[in-house]
Amino acid sequence: MSGMSHTVGSNTTHRVVLPFYFYAALAFLAATVLLLQSSSAFTGHFFQPAILAVTHTMALGWGTMIIMGASHQLLPVLAENRLFSVALAYVSFVLAAIGIPLLVYAFYTFQLGWPARWGGSAIVLAIICFVINVWGTLTGGNRDNVHAVYAVTASVWLLLAAFTGLALVYNFTSPFLPQGSLAYLPLHAHIGIAGWFLLLVIGVGSRLIPMFLISKYTNERLLWVIYFLINGGLLTFLFLFFLPPGLSFAWMPIMVVIIALILFGYYCYCCYRERIRRQVDSRMKISLASAGMLLIPPGLLIIVVAVLPAGHVDSRLLLVYGFATFFGWVTAIILGMTFKTLPFIVWNKLYHAQTSAGRSPNPGELADNNLFGVTVAAWLAGSLVFIAGICCRRVPVLRGGAALLVAAAILYNWNVWKVLTHKSPAK
Repeated sequence: MSGMSHTVGSNTTHRVVLPFYFYAALAFLAATVLLLQSSSAFTGHFFQPAILAVTHTMALGWGTMIIMGASHQLLPVLAENRLFSVALAYVSFVLAAIGIPLLVYAFYTFQLGWPARWGGSAIVLAIICFVINVWGTLTGGNRDNVHAVYAVTASVWLLLAAFTGLALVYNFTSPFLPQGSLAYLPLHAHIGIAGWFLLLVIGVGSRLIPMFLISKYTNERLLWVIYFLINGGLLTFLFLFFLPPGLSFAWMPIMVVIIALILFGYYCYCCYRERIRRQVDSRMKISLASAGMLLIPPGLLIIVVAVLPAGHVDSRLLLVYGFATFFGWVTAIILGMTFKTLPFIVWNKLYHAQTSAGRSPNPGELADNNLFGVTVAAWLAGSLVFIAGICCRRVPVLRGGAALLVAAAILYNWNVWKVLTHKSPAK
C-alpha cells in the first residue's frame, strides 16, 4: 500500500476522488428505494419506465460514478504519470451529478423531452471530459502498460455507449433511425456492460488483486489475450448486429467473452495461489468471488440466444440478466473494492505525513468490518430473494428482496460515512 501512496500523481487529491464515492453511495441507496417502490414492475415486460430508471441509476449513478472516481486515483498509478487535468475531473463530476438525476427522472416519469435530452447531453459531456483526462494521462505516461490500455479502451466504449443512449432518447420523440429505439437497446446495453464495465473491471482488477494480495504472480501476455478476446467479441457482436436478421451466429461473441472470463478467473486463481499474504480479509474475498460471478450474465445470454429461434424469449430471463449484472457482479466488485480503496484514500489524506512521526492506524481499520459483513449478508440475501421473485412473479417476494437491498444500501452508506468522516486523533 505504501508504494501506491508514493506513486500516485501528486496533483490527484482526495477532493477530486471522494465526491464520486459519496455520490455513488447515495445513488446505490436511491436505486434500492426505487426498486422497492417499483417491485411490481418486475412481474411484466423488461421495458418499463420504473425499470429503466432503476437500471440507469445503477449503471450511471452507482457503477460509473464510483469507477470514474477511483480511476482518477488509480490511473496515474497505472500510467506512472500525473493526472492530466484536475479541472476536467471536477467538471466531469458536476456534469454527471446533474445529468444522472435528470435522466433518471425522465425515465421514471417517461417524459423523454427536455429532461432526458438535457440529462443525457450532460452525461455525454461528463464522459467526454473523463475520456480526455484518461487519454491525456496515458499519453504522457507509460503507454505500454496493459492495465492503462484497458482503462483507455474502456473509456472509449463508455463514450460510444453514452452517444448511442442519447441517440435512442432523441429517436423516441424525433425518429431518425431505421427502426424504433427498442430495437437498438441490446446495442446500447452490451457496449456499456462489456465495453465499459467488464473491460475496466478486468483491467483495474488485474492490477489491484495481486497488489492487495501481495502476490508474486504476473502474466501480461495472458492479460493481453483477455483484452483482445473481449474487444474482439464486442466488435463481432457489433458486426453481427447490423447483419440481416435470421443469421444464427449470436452465440459466437458470447462464447469468445466467456473464454476471456475463464482466463481471467485463472489469472485471479494464480494470484491467489502465489500470494505472500496468506490471510485474506473479507473484502478481498468478496472481490475474488465477484470474478466468478462474471460468468453469470453471459451464461444467461447463452440461454436467451438458445431460445431465440423459438420466436419467444421469456421476459424473466432478460430481467434476471439485467438484475444479475448490476445488482450482482457489478455491486459485488464495488462492495469489495470500496473498502479496500476508500479507506486508503482517506488514510493518505490524514496520516501520510505522520507515518514517520508515530503510529498511525492501518487503512483497513478506518472501515467497520462487522458492518461490512452484515452489509454483504443483506445484499446477498436480498439479491437471491429478488431473483426468486422475478422467477415466480410474486410481488411480496420481490418486495422482501428489495427491502433487504435497501437495508444493505443503508449499511453501506453508513460505513462509507464512517470512513469519510474519520478524524485523526489529536497529537
